[in-house]
Amino acid sequence: MSATSELLIGAMAFLWLVQGLPGPRLTSASEAPAGPPARGDVHTLGNPDQIRVTHVDLDLTVHFDRKEIAGVAILDFERQPGVGADVPLMLDTRGLSIVAVGTRASKADPLGPFAPAPIQLAPADPILGSRLSIKLPPDARQVRIEYRTAPTAGALQWLEPALTAGKAHPFLFTQSEAIHARSWIPLQDSPGARLTYSAVVRVPKGLTAVMAADSLVKPEEAREGVFRFAMPQPIPSYLIALAVGDLAFQSLGPRTGVWAEPSVLKSSAHEFADVEAMVASIEKRFGPYRWGRYDILVLPPSFPFGGMENPKLTFATPTILAGDRSLVSLIAHELAHSWSGNLVTNATWRDFWLNEGFTTYLERRIIEDLYGPDRAEMESVLGLVELHDEFKDVPPKDQVLHIDLTGRDPDDGMNRIPYEKGALLLRTMEKKFGRDRFDNFLRSYFDRFAFHSITTADFTAYLKDHLLLGPDDAKAIDLGAWLDRPGLPAGFAEPKSARLEAVDRTAKGWLDGAIATDRIDAKDWSTHEWIRFLQAMPEKVLAAKLAELDRRFGLTDRGNSEIAHQWLLIAIRNDYAPASARLKSYLTTIGRRKLVLPLYKALLATLAGRQQAEAIYATARPGYHPITVDSVDRLMKGAK
Repeated sequence: MSATSELLIGAMAFLWLVQGLPGPRLTSASEAPAGPPARGDVHTLGNPDQIRVTHVDLDLTVHFDRKEIAGVAILDFERQPGVGADVPLMLDTRGLSIVAVGTRASKADPLGPFAPAPIQLAPADPILGSRLSIKLPPDARQVRIEYRTAPTAGALQWLEPALTAGKAHPFLFTQSEAIHARSWIPLQDSPGARLTYSAVVRVPKGLTAVMAADSLVKPEEAREGVFRFAMPQPIPSYLIALAVGDLAFQSLGPRTGVWAEPSVLKSSAHEFADVEAMVASIEKRFGPYRWGRYDILVLPPSFPFGGMENPKLTFATPTILAGDRSLVSLIAHELAHSWSGNLVTNATWRDFWLNEGFTTYLERRIIEDLYGPDRAEMESVLGLVELHDEFKDVPPKDQVLHIDLTGRDPDDGMNRIPYEKGALLLRTMEKKFGRDRFDNFLRSYFDRFAFHSITTADFTAYLKDHLLLGPDDAKAIDLGAWLDRPGLPAGFAEPKSARLEAVDRTAKGWLDGAIATDRIDAKDWSTHEWIRFLQAMPEKVLAAKLAELDRRFGLTDRGNSEIAHQWLLIAIRNDYAPASARLKSYLTTIGRRKLVLPLYKALLATLAGRQQAEAIYATARPGYHPITVDSVDRLMKGAK
């Protein structure tokens, strides 16, 4: 681009800044060099290793009628040593309409003017989006970007009132992991580039905005639909989170509480009554909770994941509201992310196991402390079953912890392998070195890397310096087998559960006819024992036997989402007609990807099932989050 062109665009940008007129979506093949990715992050188009964004100040206006957020983002940044003045600031965007861009020399003067800045917006990559390059004057320290999101933004789900619990008000929530933050904020969307943020959020009167941040809300402003927030701790971009809806709050303890729609607030508070004790449990073992408050937001059922560990405010699915706290290991998991994931973060999505493997291990330590070793061991055994199932569907090259995701969507790596294989690595180290020694290592690890993003190589180096201290220690753990080879290494610390083994014997006896249906003693079974019993069923079961089970235990009408999920899989495989209405209801009212994908996959295995799947999906699709939609769309396309 010529200097004359840049000056012209700069002058036009000034008019856009002053008048708020629609601005450029400029593309050019002659972009400035991209520079190295952030710590080897192949999923960012930004250049934080050259110019690092350290803070973003957001002003967001939520328009439900247009399914759009109108935003202003003011970015503070710092040039890295040795980076020349000619290097532009490069940011990640996806589907954003850029209205205007300006730069300012000093962030000390909040009222100082922003000078118009020349920009280049590259053609869109189907996975990564578009690089926004901003030419900077030598003295620039801030950039102001005015922009609008697209109605199809991957991080945003806009719900009509009918899709909420209260049925009276619309709802919006964000889901930024892995690289979806760029679809609602222009920034360096890499987990290796941490930043702080502040925000003003403007919403329609009568609705409430919450963010994963400290609340600075003033009652008089809230009545007018204005909410203020601040995140003083540096976090990766994927942890910036917002929700807007008809929300109420109930305290759970001195530093914990729950947000939810009013109609589900009471049941949510009952389900999460042990959260304060969970915080105390993990603090005792692995160091202080460093985020101030820990609150939970219960979202509408279209939320695509079980939970999202947004700091200070976990986003959670209502599918865990079982009434008996049997599914709160999910909350233990999201809380544990306050140490592994949020405090110490994977620097790239190739290192995702550092977030999820550590967190799954910590989750089960919390469950053991609060609910006993039997329950923790049952959950570990069921996790191993999920891992073996995942291995069946994933090629060997993707069965490793240190997975290569070059040229792929990082969402492709978000299966059970980083969770369960990673947790088994830590469990195996605990068994090899003893719990006390391993706990001391983990606590020192969290202290050493607090508020930093690290790679697998960083972890390995720290492990060798602080745990694998001699040749015998190094021989005890074959790191290469865990990190870079498929499957599970020989000698891993396999979980065992006497209670689940008893369930296996009951299931076998029932299938063999040695135990009559009315003689199955399941009155004291936990959710986990029921899951195990149903998983023990073969592909084909006589319809009469399924009907006996259903009459005795009311499985078709079970409200527990995990038990219902296992039963509906059996019903699909055996064309069990009495469960058809429940299957349709389940798939059209729940958008959690883990629960709906296996059901669609089972339906697509037969021609009749495919027709049923297509009919149900036509109804369900408008209520699913874009992440779930993408997954089911690909499944449907593959089946055809």
